Amino acid sequence: MSEAELADDNPYVEDPPTTFEPAEELTAAEAREQVDLLREAVRYHDYRYYVDHDPVVGDRTYDALFSRLQELEQVYDLQTEDSPTRRVGGQPVDEFETVEHVAPLLSIDQSGDAADVREFDRRVREAVGDVEYVCEPKFDGVSIEVIYREGRYERAATRGDGHEGDDVTENVRTIPAVPQRLRGDYPAYLAVRGEVYMPKDDFTAHNKTRVEAGEEPFANPRNATAGTLRQQDPSVVAERPLSVFFFDVLDSSRAWATHADALASFPEFGLPRNDRVETGCDVEDAIDYRDRLLDERDGLDYEIDGVVVKVDDRAAREELGATARSYRWAFAYKFPARNEETRLADVAVQVGRTGRLTPVALLDPVDVGGVTVSRASLHNPDEIESLHVNVGDVVRVERAGDVIPYVAEVVEKRSAGHFELPETCPVCDSQVEREGPLAFCSGGLGCPAQLKRSVEYWGSDTGLDIEGLGAETVETFVEAGLVTDGVADLYDIERDDLLELEGWGETSARNLLSELDASKEATLPDFLAALGIQKVGPETARALAAEFGSLDALRETAENGDEERLRSVDDVGPIVAETIVDFFGSEANQRVLDRLADAGVEPDTYEVEGADELDGLTFVFTGALSESRSEFQDLVERHGGSATSSVSGNTDYLVVGENPGQSKRDDADANDVPTIDEAEFREVLQEHGVGEWVGE
Repeated sequence: MSEAELADDNPYVEDPPTTFEPAEELTAAEAREQVDLLREAVRYHDYRYYVDHDPVVGDRTYDALFSRLQELEQVYDLQTEDSPTRRVGGQPVDEFETVEHVAPLLSIDQSGDAADVREFDRRVREAVGDVEYVCEPKFDGVSIEVIYREGRYERAATRGDGHEGDDVTENVRTIPAVPQRLRGDYPAYLAVRGEVYMPKDDFTAHNKTRVEAGEEPFANPRNATAGTLRQQDPSVVAERPLSVFFFDVLDSSRAWATHADALASFPEFGLPRNDRVETGCDVEDAIDYRDRLLDERDGLDYEIDGVVVKVDDRAAREELGATARSYRWAFAYKFPARNEETRLADVAVQVGRTGRLTPVALLDPVDVGGVTVSRASLHNPDEIESLHVNVGDVVRVERAGDVIPYVAEVVEKRSAGHFELPETCPVCDSQVEREGPLAFCSGGLGCPAQLKRSVEYWGSDTGLDIEGLGAETVETFVEAGLVTDGVADLYDIERDDLLELEGWGETSARNLLSELDASKEATLPDFLAALGIQKVGPETARALAAEFGSLDALRETAENGDEERLRSVDDVGPIVAETIVDFFGSEANQRVLDRLADAGVEPDTYEVEGADELDGLTFVFTGALSESRSEFQDLVERHGGSATSSVSGNTDYLVVGENPGQSKRDDADANDVPTIDEAEFREVLQEHGVGEWVGE
C-alpha cells in the first residue's frame, strides 16, 4: 500500500485525532478494528521518525495514539507479540539464556595509522583483485544480532564471544527504532547485525537526571547502553533512550550481490541505517572519509571512534573469509583518543541533604589520565564565574590528586556569559539562598531531595545503621507517602503499610520494623550524627555528647543561641556552632525531634564511664588501625581524655595507623605534636594507668 493510500484508509496517519470516545463504549468488533488501524499507524510513524527522519506528527500526538492502543489492548485483551505496545517491557528474567548466533559476529582488525589501512588494501587486492569499498562510521555502542522470520521480530542476542551471546529479545523489543514487523518486500528470513547506542543528547539528559537524583552517572554512552541491555527487567530498558543502526546482513533467504545493495534495502524493510555511509570508494577515498568524519565527529548525535572499511562485493568477501577472531574483508581506521579537552554538554544541579546546591559539569566523555570522564566538579557559583564557563564551551579537564575530575579552564568559548545557578530549587522550587560562595535550597525537609537524603543518612552506617533502609527503600516510602515530613515518619510505619508496597512480604516487613524498633535505643553520639547537622560528623557528635551528656541539655543551649558555650567544645568552631544553633532553632527540626521523642526515639544520657587517667590529654587518630577509629576514640573518652578530628596546638598525640593522611602529619609537625604508632599509644595508656585495650 502506498503512503497516499495508507493515509486515505487510516485516520490515524495524517492529522489524527488525539481524543477518543471511552473504550468501554466500543463493541468488540469496533475495538479490534481500531486496534488494527492504530498498530498500522504507529508502525508508520515509527518508520517516518527512525528511518526517514521526517515525522508527520508531533510527540504528543504520537503519545496519544500509542496510549489509546495500549488502552484498547488491555480493555479488550487484544495484546499480540508483534504489537508496538510490547516496547513498554515484558516480565523480568532471573538470568539471560545463552544462544548460538546464526553466523559468527567477529571482530575487525583496527589501527589509527593510515599505512595499516593501505596494507589492508594491498592484502585484499592481492587475494581477490581490484575491489570497491563501502565506508561506514564505527559506532561506539553494543553489537547485536536480530532475526526476523516472515517479517516478524523473532530474537535478539548480544555479540558475546562472537559465536554465542545472551538472549536479550525482550530488552531489544523495547527499543522504538527496532521494528516488530518489517515493511515492503522483505525476505522470508533475515538475520541482521546492528549497533545499539544511546544518542549523545539523550545520554547527557539521562545522566543529568541521575546526578540530580543523587545517583552515579554513566561514564559514557557505550557503558550506559551496555548496562541497560544487561538489565533483567525490560521495563527498565524501555525507560532509557536507546536507539539502533543496522549495518550488515548475517544470513537471509535472499541474496544480494553487494553490501551496498543490501544496505539500500534496509530502509525499505523499515530497518534504520546510518546516513553517513559512502560507497564506491578506493583506499584513498576511505582514508579521506575517515579524516572528514573526524572533523565532523563532535556534531554527530552518536559516538563514533573511527570508520569501518568493507569490501563491497559479497562474493569477494566469501573468498577472503575470516580468521578465528576477525573478518579479512573489513578494517577499522580508528580516531585518536579524546584527551583532556572536551565539550561541556550540560550542567546538572544536585541538592544535598543540607540543601546545598552543587553544580556538576556533564561532559562529552574524555580520557583524562587513562580514565574516561563524563562529569566533573564546578565547585560553586564563584568558581563558575571565575572560569567564565557555560554549556557548549570546550574545556580542559584535570583530576585533582589523580582522583577527582574538575574543569580547569575554558579553551574555546562557544557560548555567551557563564552558567548561573537557578534562583529556585530545581527539585522543590523553593527560593535559593546564598551564603558567601555557596547556595542553599530554603525548602528544608519540604524539599523531596533533602527529605530523601536526610532519611537515607539517618539509616546509613554513619547514622543509626538501620539495615534495609537504603536509597531504594527511602525512594519507595517517599513516593508512597509514608515519609513526608522527616525521619520521624519512619516510626509511624506499620506492617500493613509495608505489605501494600510492591515487592514487600511478611519477612521483609518484619525485619525492617525490627530494625526501626532497635534504632530507638541509639546512643547520643550516634543519634546526633544521624541527624545530619551540617558539619557535624561522628567525631564532633561524640564531642558534643561528652560535653552536654543529654539531648535536652544540647537542645536548650542551641535553642538559646549560646554559640559561645558550643565553641568551648573540642572540634566546634564558630561556623560549626552557628550551624548547630540554626539546626535546633528551626521549627521544622524541633517538630521532628519532638515527634521522635513521642515515638520513643530519645537517646539515653551519655556518660563517660571510667576514671580520669587521661584527663587533660587530647588524641587525634589517622590511618587504618587494628579496630575502627571510633573504638579508639571511645577508649580515650572512657578514661577522661579527648579525641578530636583535627590536629592543633592543644593536641598531645597524633596516633598513626597504616596509610595515614599527610595533612594531619604536616599539622603535627607544624605544632610540635608527637607522632606515635598503635604500639606506642598502648604504652602511653599503660603509663597513665589504663590497662584496658581496644576490643578487650
